[in-house]
This record gives sequence, C-alpha cells and structure tokens, in this order.
Amino acid sequence: MSMFNKVVKEFKWGQHNVRLETGEVARQASGAVIVDVEDTVVLATVVGAKSAKPGQDFFPLTVDYIEKTYSAGKIPGGFFRREGRPSEHETLTSRLIDRPLRPLFPEGFYNEVQVVIHVLSINPDVPADIPALIGASAALAISGLPFNGPVGAARVAYLNNEYVLNPTREQLKDSSLNLVVAGTERAVLMVESEADQLPEDVMLGAVVFGHEQMQTAIDAIHELVREGGKPEWDWQPAPKDEALIARVTEIAHGELVAAYQMRNKQQRSAKLKEVYAQTSAKLDEQALAAGQMPVDKTAVGNILFDIEARIVRSQILNGEPRIDGRDTRTVRPIEIRTGVLPRTHGSALFTRGETQALVVATLGTKGDEQIIDALEGEYRERFMLHYNMPPFATGETGRVGTPKRREIGHGRLAKRALVACLPSAEEFGYSIRVVSEITESNGSSSMASVCGGCLALMDAGVPMKAHVAGIAMGLILEDNKFAVLTDILGDEDHLGDMDFKVAGTADGVTALQMDIKIQGITKEIMQVALAQAKEGRMHILGKMKDAVAGASTELSAFAPRMITIKINPEKIRDVIGKGGSVIRALTEETGTTIDISDDGVVTIASTSSEGMAEAKRRIEAITADVEVGQVYEGTVLKLLEFGAIVNILPGKDGLLHISEIANERIKDIKDYLTEGQQVKVKVIQTDEKGRVRLSAKALLNEGGAGAAASEPAPQQ
Repeated sequence: MSMFNKVVKEFKWGQHNVRLETGEVARQASGAVIVDVEDTVVLATVVGAKSAKPGQDFFPLTVDYIEKTYSAGKIPGGFFRREGRPSEHETLTSRLIDRPLRPLFPEGFYNEVQVVIHVLSINPDVPADIPALIGASAALAISGLPFNGPVGAARVAYLNNEYVLNPTREQLKDSSLNLVVAGTERAVLMVESEADQLPEDVMLGAVVFGHEQMQTAIDAIHELVREGGKPEWDWQPAPKDEALIARVTEIAHGELVAAYQMRNKQQRSAKLKEVYAQTSAKLDEQALAAGQMPVDKTAVGNILFDIEARIVRSQILNGEPRIDGRDTRTVRPIEIRTGVLPRTHGSALFTRGETQALVVATLGTKGDEQIIDALEGEYRERFMLHYNMPPFATGETGRVGTPKRREIGHGRLAKRALVACLPSAEEFGYSIRVVSEITESNGSSSMASVCGGCLALMDAGVPMKAHVAGIAMGLILEDNKFAVLTDILGDEDHLGDMDFKVAGTADGVTALQMDIKIQGITKEIMQVALAQAKEGRMHILGKMKDAVAGASTELSAFAPRMITIKINPEKIRDVIGKGGSVIRALTEETGTTIDISDDGVVTIASTSSEGMAEAKRRIEAITADVEVGQVYEGTVLKLLEFGAIVNILPGKDGLLHISEIANERIKDIKDYLTEGQQVKVKVIQTDEKGRVRLSAKALLNEGGAGAAASEPAPQQ
C-alpha cells in the first residue's frame, strides 16, 4: 500500500490535456497541487499562518512564481550557476496570479499567506503562466483557508475573426490579441491584454469567451477539493464593535465630509491626517476619563476608512460632484509639451490634473537591443519601456532604488499599449528605449506614461502608425445602482469596486487591464464602462493631436544616423576578422557602431556622417571581389627574386611577376620597386584557388600616364 493519498483529476481543455494532482509532493504545505499541461509542469504550494501577527491591519499575501532553468534542460549562467533574482517575466507572472486571488480572501483576514509556484518542466509551446494560476487557485481551494474560490483562468487569442482558447506560442505570433482573463464561476476578476487596435466589442467578447471556457478548469478544481481537500479553517471575522463605530462616526463624520469637499489633493490629505489624529486623541481622552484602556488604533483607522468610502461612494451615486469637483465623464485638464530636454533624442512632459509624466525616448542600434534568456529560448527585444515613480511624486519620502513590482507592472502595461503602433524593424531599424519618470501622481500614472511615451517617440522621429492614448476608469456599484468614473484619482481607485485601464488609438484598443474587487459586475456594466472609456480616450487623443500632429521629420542631432549595405554572407568573416580584430579597428577608427546580420545586412550607425561614410568605404573594400581587367592602386608588400607581392584590396594580394613590371628585361627587381611603394596594376588572371596575377606593363602598353613603375626606383 502506498504511503501517499494521491488524488488525480484529468480533463481536456481546448487543444490541451490537463492533469491536476495532489497528495504526493509538498505534503507539509497547507495545500500543494501539481499541474501538467502537455509537459509544462508546475508545482503550486500554499502556506497560511494559523494566526495574524499582533497589530496587523492589512492582508499579507505574497505570491512568488519561480522558473527553474532545469525545466528547460539548461544550466543557469553567471559565476554561481544557480538561479538568482527574479526576472521581469517572473515578477509580472507573480502579479498576474496575485491580482485575481487577493479579492477572494474575506475582509478582516490578516493571517500571512504565501503562494509559491515552481516551474518544473516547460514545453516551449505551452506558456506556464495559465497552469501556474490554475495551480495556485487549486492549492488554495484544497488548503482549507478562508478563500472564496476557486479561480479559473484562460488565455484567448483572436485568429481569422475567431477566438482561440489557450493558443500555442506559434498561434500567438499570428494573433491580433493576447488576453488573459481570470475569475470565479460567477464573475470576472482580472483581465490583462494587448491587442492590435481591436474594437471594444471584440475585446469584451474575448473576456466573455475566456470566462465561459475557464469553467472547465473550475469544475475540475471542485472535484479535486471534494476528494483531496483539507478541513476548512475555523476562522471567523472579529465581531464589529458597534459602540466604537458609533463613537468614531459621531466624532469624525462631519470633518471627513468637509475634507472631501477640498479639491486639492495635498490639502485634502493633510486634512484627513488631521481628522485621524484628532479622532484618536478624542477617543483616548474619553477612555481615560472613563478609566478604560486606550482604543485600538488599527480598529479606529479601519472604521475611518469605511466612513470615507461611504461618503465618497454615496456622493457619486447620488449624482454629486466627485472628489475634485468633476462629473463622472470629465477628463482632468491636460497640458502637453514636447522637446523639453535639449540633448535627448525625444522627450515630452504630459500633465493631466495632478498626474504628470516626464517621458524620454532614446534611439539605439541593434547592439542595444535587450537580450532575454527565457526558458523557451533566447530572444531580443528592440523596444523597451521603463517606468519609475519616486516617492516625491506623491509628496512623500521613501526608498529609491531598484524598481518594485508595481513599477515593473506599470511599465509593461504602457509597453503593451504602444507596441502595436511602432514601425517594424524593416521600416525603422533603430532599437528604442522609453523611460517614464513620474514627477507627480494622483491616479493613472501608467496611462500618462502611454500618452507621454507616444509623444516622446514622435518627438524622436519614430514614425508611429497612430497616436496612442490611455485612460484609467473606475466603477462604484451598490445594489442596482452603479457609476462609471472617467480618469480616476488615486483616492477613487482605493475606494471603488473596479479599476480598469484602456489604451488605444482612434481605431481600436491596444491594451486593456482590468482588476475587479467585487463579484456581481455584469457584461452590460463592462460594456458601459468600455464605451465611456472610449469617449475619454478620444478626448485625450484630440488634445495630443493638437499638440503634436505626427512624428518629427528629422532625428535629433544627438541621435545616431544609420545606413545599411548588403554584403556577401561568405564575406562576413572578412569584415569581422580574426578574434574580431577587423571590426573592432573599424568601429574605433571611424567612431561608428556596426551590426552584421547572418544574411549579410550590415548596419552602420554614428552621429558622424563622415565616420559612417568611411566605415562604408572600408567595408565595401574588404568585401569587394577582385575583377579581371580592373585597375587597382596597390602597395608593394614584399619583393621576391621573380616578382613582388602587391596588396590591392584589404586582405587581397596578388603576384606582380618580374616580366610584368616593364617592357624591357629587368635584371634586379630592386631597381624598379621598393617595399611600401604605391603602384598601379591591372588584374590579368585569377584562378580557382583565388590566386591573382597582376601586370604593370599592361597599363604602360595601354598608354596610362603614370600608371606603373615605368622607370627604375631611385637608389637609396
């Protein structure tokens, strides 16, 4: 009899066979599930602390997605030959898994929960992110933790006007859509996508299709729980202190209402801090007077936050102005300035209300492309977008350094929004890096990065296919009443039920990100929200087109220029030279950057047109073929008894026989030639071994004045 109580569930899902199993591996975790999708295998584990730490006032959930290089039959690079810090892809996948799981834990549950997913085997055709999300959901579902799941997930492509479930990597290359959707049986919770200017109804259709298809995975997880699930935790939320709620409401409600009449973020924040401090102080006075213990500051803070949420939400649902005085459909005032930094290749300052992004575009060569060593194989990225948000952007102090998960996620969203409208490498051979520096933030800084990024690219002379703008939307839902908010503030993001960001052109959507905090949002509500987002996007696009009609026709004086030439691929080694000696000398002496592709396309880049021209001339000389009958200006390299070795092209020498130097008979070649002497010669013969025979006499007989060494060399 086996020592394992193993439970296995198998099902067909789209074009893949899926296997879920538990009970054999990682049995000391609260929950552990292995997911196998066509040889892509992940181990998802969950551990939950049995109690919350004292004073804990938030839910400490961490999700770590870890790719093991052995899963692809590789040994890691680097000195230590082991996995190191998380890659950008691992960070983004961790966020992708975290986002739909977090809203399903009950309010007031503050026990630490850690979800760790290891990729153990990878099939290059089956990405591991969807199996990882399914595995994390299943591990939570069987763990017994208070988790209102399970969650399903699906990737959706759009090929030939049809939706495709969980496409292969090859199918994704041809798809105009790459969308990941996650949710429960009843509701969508998370959407992450990039698209090639698709209409809103196609995007919404993909969300609905994915939600329908994920039910197969959810059903399988339910079956796994029935056979292999652990007993549910006996956890109950702490009972609400109604007396304390009443006292806090009496003290603070009026002041909080007054705070939310302040339109300026800094003034409002200062007032809210003051209300929090005064409320705590007053409650402490009351407790001291009554001979009681001081009240729990965490509990008071939670009550005040709930009051804030009720105030803001009820004002909006009742048709009153929003926090900053706008109605639900108005975009904040926009200011645009381009060319703000004198020596960068392209720059833009995009300001929308109290959110501001300084965005810079830099052009580089193929050698500047990012090389990514993924499990599925190495590839290059010619377009990079990096997002930075220092603490001063919100008037705070804090850590400055390596980007956090949020910054990496926002940068990737902005990149997805812009990539569909970039010119191809054939149309525009540069590599491109965009950096968005958030200098002010009050909501929707990632979408400001999209707008500023598009403008900076155009300022740099990148021929974008269209203007791209982004907008962040919010939603408040109470019973049967709901309000969609255009261009949300930071406070509205925290207090609302849905945060979704839509980026695109006048023709369609290029990126959609949606995070829904509650269940009960219908397809109809999402339809209204997407339509209102399009209205806001078109408004912003109008402002952008007024400021910048199109891409600059001239590159910055500080940007590299490029020329491209084609050489025989068999001559590539001649240009590179032994150990790279030739190309290294070329780049150093001409001040250029030279990239050579396997098909013989040579790209020469430099800020100096003279340097480019010289590099081009030298490469053409190196790769030129010797032609019979052609005249060359050569250099005598070596004198022999029977003739001279003459260099006529870089790396190409020929024999000038003593009988081909002059019409008269020559007794001593040193009487006519010296080493280092310049001499004009004609190619009279080449053989199959590449040997070249030269003649100076032939030029004399043709009457070429000064064509050859017609007179004896001067004696030293």
